[in-house]
Amino acid sequence: MVSQTTFFFNGNEYFTKSSITLADLLDYFDYNTSIFVVEYNQFICNKKNWKNITIQPNDTIEIITIVGGG
Repeated sequence: MVSQTTFFFNGNEYFTKSSITLADLLDYFDYNTSIFVVEYNQFICNKKNWKNITIQPNDTIEIITIVGGG
């Protein structure tokens, strides 16, 4: 039996049967990685670590964008 990992991405619940990294997830959703930061389990995650972080059960990932204005 293949195990399934449940995680939360931008407030939505997702499931995967594959081992994926944070970088894999962002590539899958085709994000332009130069215009946001990632909050991983309530901490800002440095971009250089994205390829080393494997999504674990019940992880929470949020995309945080910076909006300027006046």
